[in-house]
Amino acid sequence: MSWLARRFEHMPAFSRFIGIDYSGAETPNSSLKGLRVYLAEGGALPVEVPPPPSPRKYWTRRGIAEWLMERLAEDKPTLVGIDHSFSFPFRYFEVHRLLPDWPAFLDDFQRHWPTDEDHTYVDFVRYGSIGNGAARTGNARWRRLTEERAGGAKSVFHFDVQGSVAKSTHAGIPWLRFIRQRLGPRVHFWPFDGWDIPAGRSAIAEVYPALCSRGFARLGRTGDQHDAFSIAAWLSRAACDGALASFLNPDLTPPERAVAQVEGWILGVPGLIRAGERPDSLDPTACNHNMYSLH
Repeated sequence: MSWLARRFEHMPAFSRFIGIDYSGAETPNSSLKGLRVYLAEGGALPVEVPPPPSPRKYWTRRGIAEWLMERLAEDKPTLVGIDHSFSFPFRYFEVHRLLPDWPAFLDDFQRHWPTDEDHTYVDFVRYGSIGNGAARTGNARWRRLTEERAGGAKSVFHFDVQGSVAKSTHAGIPWLRFIRQRLGPRVHFWPFDGWDIPAGRSAIAEVYPALCSRGFARLGRTGDQHDAFSIAAWLSRAACDGALASFLNPDLTPPERAVAQVEGWILGVPGLIRAGERPDSLDPTACNHNMYSLH
Protein backbone atom coordinates (compact mmCIF):
# COMPACT_ATOMS: atom_id res chain seq x y z
CA MET A 1 0.00 0.00 0.00
CA SER A 2 1.38 3.42 -0.94
CA TRP A 3 1.89 6.12 1.69
CA LEU A 4 -0.94 8.10 0.05
CA ALA A 5 -3.32 5.15 0.38
CA ARG A 6 -2.27 4.67 4.00
CA ARG A 7 -2.91 8.34 4.60
CA PHE A 8 -6.51 8.07 3.42
CA GLU A 9 -6.95 4.84 5.38
CA HIS A 10 -6.22 6.84 8.56
CA MET A 11 -8.18 9.99 7.80
CA PRO A 12 -7.62 12.35 10.72
CA ALA A 13 -10.46 13.47 12.95
CA PHE A 14 -8.91 16.95 12.90
CA SER A 15 -8.89 19.28 9.92
CA ARG A 16 -6.30 21.73 11.31
CA PHE A 17 -3.12 21.45 13.34
CA ILE A 18 -1.53 24.35 15.20
CA GLY A 19 1.94 24.38 16.69
CA ILE A 20 2.86 27.07 19.21
CA ASP A 21 6.35 27.79 20.46
CA TYR A 22 5.81 29.63 23.73
CA SER A 23 7.70 32.21 25.75
CA GLY A 24 7.30 33.38 29.34
CA ALA A 25 9.34 36.56 28.92
CA GLU A 26 8.15 40.04 29.89
CA THR A 27 4.39 40.76 30.15
CA PRO A 28 1.22 39.31 28.56
CA ASN A 29 1.09 42.28 26.19
CA SER A 30 4.77 42.25 25.20
CA SER A 31 5.59 41.56 21.57
CA LEU A 32 7.98 38.60 21.79
CA LYS A 33 10.19 37.16 19.08
CA GLY A 34 10.03 33.80 20.83
CA LEU A 35 6.26 33.44 20.39
CA ARG A 36 5.62 31.65 17.10
CA VAL A 37 2.54 30.05 15.56
CA TYR A 38 2.36 27.63 12.62
CA LEU A 39 -0.77 26.11 11.10
CA ALA A 40 -1.19 23.04 8.87
CA GLU A 41 -4.43 22.39 7.02
CA GLY A 42 -5.64 20.03 4.33
CA GLY A 43 -2.45 17.98 4.23
CA ALA A 44 -0.34 21.00 3.28
CA LEU A 45 2.91 21.97 4.94
CA PRO A 46 2.57 24.22 7.99
CA VAL A 47 2.75 27.95 7.36
CA GLU A 48 3.61 30.63 9.87
CA VAL A 49 0.67 32.67 11.16
CA PRO A 50 1.59 36.32 11.77
CA PRO A 51 -0.06 38.33 14.52
CA PRO A 52 -2.97 40.60 13.58
CA PRO A 53 -1.86 43.93 12.08
CA SER A 54 -0.72 46.30 14.81
CA PRO A 55 2.37 48.30 15.81
CA ARG A 56 3.62 45.08 17.44
CA LYS A 57 5.82 42.99 15.15
CA TYR A 58 5.46 39.72 17.04
CA TRP A 59 2.77 37.84 18.94
CA THR A 60 1.87 38.56 22.55
CA ARG A 61 0.64 35.91 24.96
CA ARG A 62 -2.71 37.67 25.22
CA GLY A 63 -2.90 37.91 21.43
CA ILE A 64 -2.26 34.18 21.00
CA ALA A 65 -4.92 33.28 23.58
CA GLU A 66 -7.51 35.51 21.91
CA TRP A 67 -6.61 34.24 18.43
CA LEU A 68 -6.82 30.63 19.62
CA MET A 69 -10.19 31.30 21.19
CA GLU A 70 -11.50 32.57 17.85
CA ARG A 71 -10.09 29.62 15.89
CA LEU A 72 -11.34 27.02 18.34
CA ALA A 73 -14.83 28.53 18.31
CA GLU A 74 -15.05 27.78 14.58
CA ASP A 75 -16.62 24.61 13.28
CA LYS A 76 -13.27 23.07 12.31
CA PRO A 77 -11.91 20.37 14.61
CA THR A 78 -8.42 21.56 15.45
CA LEU A 79 -5.56 20.01 17.39
CA VAL A 80 -3.27 22.52 19.11
CA GLY A 81 0.15 21.66 20.52
CA ILE A 82 1.72 24.10 22.99
CA ASP A 83 5.23 23.63 24.38
CA HIS A 84 4.76 24.41 28.05
CA SER A 85 3.50 22.27 30.91
CA PHE A 86 -0.20 22.39 31.69
CA SER A 87 0.03 21.28 35.32
CA PHE A 88 2.44 20.46 38.15
CA PRO A 89 3.85 17.32 39.79
CA PHE A 90 1.54 15.43 42.12
CA ARG A 91 3.89 16.33 44.97
CA TYR A 92 2.87 19.98 44.55
CA PHE A 93 -0.78 19.08 45.18
CA GLU A 94 0.20 17.09 48.26
CA VAL A 95 2.45 19.76 49.79
CA HIS A 96 -0.10 22.54 49.26
CA ARG A 97 -3.03 20.32 50.26
CA LEU A 98 -4.87 20.85 47.01
CA LEU A 99 -7.52 18.58 45.61
CA PRO A 100 -6.19 16.51 42.71
CA ASP A 101 -8.48 18.38 40.36
CA TRP A 102 -7.10 20.23 37.33
CA PRO A 103 -9.84 22.88 36.90
CA ALA A 104 -9.56 23.76 40.60
CA PHE A 105 -5.77 23.89 40.19
CA LEU A 106 -6.13 26.42 37.36
CA ASP A 107 -8.19 28.74 39.56
CA ASP A 108 -5.91 28.37 42.56
CA PHE A 109 -2.78 28.93 40.50
CA GLN A 110 -4.11 32.08 38.82
CA ARG A 111 -5.06 33.56 42.19
CA HIS A 112 -1.48 33.15 43.40
CA TRP A 113 0.30 33.67 40.06
CA PRO A 114 -1.78 36.26 38.14
CA THR A 115 0.63 36.25 35.21
CA ASP A 116 -2.19 36.98 32.76
CA GLU A 117 -2.63 40.46 34.22
CA ASP A 118 -1.29 43.53 32.44
CA HIS A 119 2.24 44.72 33.29
CA THR A 120 3.00 41.46 35.09
CA TYR A 121 6.29 39.61 34.65
CA VAL A 122 6.66 36.08 36.01
CA ASP A 123 9.58 37.36 38.05
CA PHE A 124 7.36 40.01 39.66
CA VAL A 125 5.38 37.16 41.23
CA ARG A 126 8.48 35.08 41.97
CA TYR A 127 9.99 37.90 43.99
CA GLY A 128 6.82 39.01 45.77
CA SER A 129 5.89 42.26 44.00
CA ILE A 130 2.56 40.89 42.70
CA GLY A 131 0.35 37.99 43.70
CA ASN A 132 1.35 35.44 46.30
CA GLY A 133 3.73 33.09 44.54
CA ALA A 134 5.52 32.25 47.79
CA ALA A 135 2.44 30.31 48.89
CA ARG A 136 2.48 28.17 45.75
CA THR A 137 6.07 27.24 45.03
CA GLY A 138 7.68 23.94 44.17
CA ASN A 139 11.04 22.21 44.23
CA ALA A 140 13.20 21.90 41.11
CA ARG A 141 13.72 18.23 42.01
CA TRP A 142 10.00 17.53 41.66
CA ARG A 143 9.18 16.09 38.26
CA ARG A 144 6.00 14.86 36.68
CA LEU A 145 5.73 11.25 35.57
CA THR A 146 5.67 12.33 31.93
CA GLU A 147 8.91 14.30 32.40
CA GLU A 148 10.59 11.23 33.85
CA ARG A 149 9.43 9.11 30.92
CA ALA A 150 10.43 11.75 28.36
CA GLY A 151 14.03 11.74 29.57
CA GLY A 152 15.38 15.24 28.99
CA ALA A 153 12.31 17.25 30.01
CA LYS A 154 13.06 19.63 32.91
CA SER A 155 11.01 20.22 36.03
CA VAL A 156 8.36 22.92 35.84
CA PHE A 157 10.09 24.53 38.84
CA HIS A 158 13.58 24.59 37.33
CA PHE A 159 13.98 28.30 36.58
CA ASP A 160 16.92 30.20 35.08
CA VAL A 161 18.62 27.35 33.22
CA GLN A 162 18.97 26.68 29.50
CA GLY A 163 16.03 24.73 28.14
CA SER A 164 13.84 25.61 31.12
CA VAL A 165 10.07 25.54 30.68
CA ALA A 166 9.39 26.95 34.16
CA LYS A 167 8.87 30.56 33.10
CA SER A 168 6.74 29.74 30.05
CA THR A 169 4.67 27.34 32.17
CA HIS A 170 4.04 29.88 34.91
CA ALA A 171 3.15 32.48 32.27
CA GLY A 172 1.02 30.16 30.14
CA ILE A 173 -1.20 28.26 32.57
CA PRO A 174 -3.52 31.23 33.29
CA TRP A 175 -4.17 31.53 29.55
CA LEU A 176 -5.32 27.91 29.41
CA ARG A 177 -7.82 28.87 32.09
CA PHE A 178 -8.81 31.93 30.02
CA ILE A 179 -9.61 29.74 26.98
CA ARG A 180 -11.35 27.08 29.07
CA GLN A 181 -13.60 29.62 30.80
CA ARG A 182 -14.73 31.13 27.51
CA LEU A 183 -15.13 28.04 25.35
CA GLY A 184 -16.11 25.44 27.94
CA PRO A 185 -16.81 21.97 26.53
CA ARG A 186 -16.15 23.08 22.95
CA VAL A 187 -12.45 22.44 23.62
CA HIS A 188 -11.00 19.24 25.05
CA PHE A 189 -7.90 19.75 27.20
CA TRP A 190 -6.03 16.47 26.88
CA PRO A 191 -5.74 14.37 29.04
CA PHE A 192 -7.46 16.34 31.82
CA ASP A 193 -10.86 16.08 30.13
CA GLY A 194 -10.25 12.42 29.30
CA TRP A 195 -7.82 10.37 27.23
CA ASP A 196 -10.28 10.00 24.36
CA ILE A 197 -11.07 13.16 22.41
CA PRO A 198 -14.70 13.13 21.20
CA ALA A 199 -15.18 13.19 17.43
CA GLY A 200 -15.64 16.67 16.07
CA ARG A 201 -14.12 18.34 19.14
CA SER A 202 -11.08 20.62 19.06
CA ALA A 203 -8.32 19.81 21.53
CA ILE A 204 -5.26 21.35 23.16
CA ALA A 205 -2.32 19.21 24.25
CA GLU A 206 1.11 19.71 25.75
CA VAL A 207 3.99 18.95 23.40
CA TYR A 208 7.77 18.77 23.66
CA PRO A 209 9.47 19.98 20.44
CA ALA A 210 12.67 18.03 21.20
CA LEU A 211 10.71 14.85 20.41
CA CYS A 212 10.07 15.85 16.81
CA SER A 213 12.06 18.90 15.64
CA ARG A 214 15.12 16.93 14.50
CA GLY A 215 12.93 15.03 12.05
CA PHE A 216 12.39 18.12 9.89
CA ALA A 217 15.01 20.09 7.99
CA ARG A 218 15.39 23.62 9.36
CA LEU A 219 15.50 25.49 6.01
CA GLY A 220 16.42 28.88 7.41
CA ARG A 221 13.86 29.00 10.18
CA THR A 222 14.91 30.35 13.57
CA GLY A 223 14.88 27.92 16.47
CA ASP A 224 11.51 29.24 17.67
CA GLN A 225 10.02 29.10 14.19
CA HIS A 226 11.31 25.60 13.63
CA ASP A 227 9.89 24.33 16.91
CA ALA A 228 6.42 25.69 16.07
CA PHE A 229 6.66 24.37 12.49
CA SER A 230 7.76 20.94 13.71
CA ILE A 231 4.92 20.69 16.21
CA ALA A 232 2.29 21.42 13.54
CA ALA A 233 3.94 19.12 10.97
CA TRP A 234 4.36 16.30 13.49
CA LEU A 235 0.73 16.50 14.64
CA SER A 236 -0.52 16.53 11.06
CA ARG A 237 1.66 13.60 10.10
CA ALA A 238 0.69 11.58 13.18
CA ALA A 239 -3.00 12.09 12.42
CA CYS A 240 -2.51 11.04 8.80
CA ASP A 241 -0.48 7.89 9.43
CA GLY A 242 -2.49 6.69 12.42
CA ALA A 243 0.19 7.30 15.05
CA LEU A 244 -1.90 9.90 16.83
CA ALA A 245 -4.22 7.24 18.22
CA SER A 246 -1.32 5.57 20.05
CA PHE A 247 0.02 8.94 21.26
CA LEU A 248 -3.37 9.62 22.85
CA ASN A 249 -3.31 6.27 24.63
CA PRO A 250 0.10 5.87 26.35
CA ASP A 251 0.87 2.57 28.04
CA LEU A 252 0.12 3.49 31.65
CA THR A 253 -1.14 1.49 34.60
CA PRO A 254 -4.48 2.61 36.08
CA PRO A 255 -2.74 4.39 39.02
CA GLU A 256 -0.31 6.12 36.62
CA ARG A 257 -3.20 7.18 34.41
CA ALA A 258 -4.98 8.72 37.40
CA VAL A 259 -1.84 10.68 38.32
CA ALA A 260 -1.34 11.82 34.71
CA GLN A 261 -4.87 13.22 34.55
CA VAL A 262 -3.80 15.59 37.34
CA GLU A 263 -0.19 16.23 36.28
CA GLY A 264 -0.83 16.21 32.55
CA TRP A 265 1.02 14.28 29.87
CA ILE A 266 3.31 15.24 26.99
CA LEU A 267 1.72 14.05 23.76
CA GLY A 268 3.90 11.41 22.13
CA VAL A 269 5.70 10.25 25.26
CA PRO A 270 5.04 6.53 25.75
CA GLY A 271 3.88 5.35 29.13
CA LEU A 272 6.30 2.45 29.35
CA ILE A 273 9.84 2.40 27.92
CA ARG A 274 11.28 -1.08 27.89
CA ALA A 275 15.02 -1.72 28.11
CA GLY A 276 16.71 -1.62 24.71
CA GLU A 277 13.70 -0.13 22.93
CA ARG A 278 13.36 3.26 21.30
CA PRO A 279 9.65 3.95 20.88
CA ASP A 280 8.47 5.41 17.57
CA SER A 281 7.05 8.40 19.42
CA LEU A 282 10.56 9.33 20.53
CA ASP A 283 12.10 8.72 17.09
CA PRO A 284 12.12 12.01 15.16
CA THR A 285 12.47 10.23 11.83
CA ALA A 286 9.67 7.72 12.38
CA CYS A 287 6.86 7.65 9.78
CA ASN A 288 8.33 10.45 7.67
CA HIS A 289 6.34 10.80 4.47
CA ASN A 290 7.49 12.46 1.27
CA MET A 291 5.36 15.50 2.04
CA TYR A 292 7.54 16.30 5.07
CA SER A 293 10.91 14.62 4.66
CA LEU A 294 12.53 17.56 2.89
CA HIS A 295 10.72 20.38 4.70
